[in-house]
Amino acid sequence: MVRMTASPGRRVLLAAPRGYCAGVDRAVIAVEKALEQYGAPIYVRHEIVHNKYVVQTLEKKGAIFVEQTEEVPAGNIVMFSAHGVAPAVHEEAERGRLATIDATCPLVTKVHKEAVRFADDDFDILLIGHEGHEEVIGTSGEAPEHIQLVDGPGDVAKVEVRDPSRVVWLSQTTLSVDETMETVDALKEKFPQLISPPSDDICYATQNRQLAVKQMGAEADLVIVVGSRNSSNSKRLVEVAKLAGAREAYLVDFADEIDEAWLEGVSTVGVTSGASVPEVLVEQVLEWLAPHGFEDVELVKAAEESITFSLPKELRRDLRAEAARRLAGGTAQD
Repeated sequence: MVRMTASPGRRVLLAAPRGYCAGVDRAVIAVEKALEQYGAPIYVRHEIVHNKYVVQTLEKKGAIFVEQTEEVPAGNIVMFSAHGVAPAVHEEAERGRLATIDATCPLVTKVHKEAVRFADDDFDILLIGHEGHEEVIGTSGEAPEHIQLVDGPGDVAKVEVRDPSRVVWLSQTTLSVDETMETVDALKEKFPQLISPPSDDICYATQNRQLAVKQMGAEADLVIVVGSRNSSNSKRLVEVAKLAGAREAYLVDFADEIDEAWLEGVSTVGVTSGASVPEVLVEQVLEWLAPHGFEDVELVKAAEESITFSLPKELRRDLRAEAARRLAGGTAQD
């Protein structure tokens, strides 16, 4: 645990790392670059990342967020979000004569490829994740006849497989590490020959942010997690904080959502943010806390992060011309 010097009394423990992960940074920059290169509008299927502020900011710049590919007028550009999409969605875009940019996080793409490989080898795939989450829908769509969702330890009892010797588990990348392993342990008890994925599916950033919260949770009376309510990894941070010993933990999109009553009897406040949260929102929380007596900030550092991802390759092409060719009935290569 590495800390900046702080005076006694009321204090803030500020988690590091926090905020943007490499996949989110890549996706947000991809929308901004697409708008710069091709002009508005750029359509984005689902929220590019699960953060209200980010979505609102990109909308002001000319991004249009839609729920379904069919909502995008033919001859336009559509970007797929960081959470990934099923192959069927790519086919929908092709039929809709759309040029596409795939901003799927490379770590999610890795899970998709694992699903395809194990399905090709005729394994039953147990996907640990939350029902209805975009990432789970996208991964399941890679091999729907082989994949069944396991939404926590309580789902294990109902899992049935064809051959207990040919079963593998994969997971959504943004889950709680501890809860996922609890589910895995229950699955292994039922299927002793269960195979684990060749590499860790829960993303490095999710694990690092949870580790930082664990380190400060035991000391914090209150933990404030900055993040949106539809952000899986942000919600997990609230759960991890409480399990680590924090008396209370709350999720807020913006500083003005903090309730002064939360500070009653509190001497130590932990602050962190989900992997899709820009730093400006954390700074606003610190600015809100300072006049309430929480001026001293200590850094709780759990890990160093240096990973970056290159931008989607589609940004190197003239997608407006490609979209026009599709609208005219040609192909991208014509």
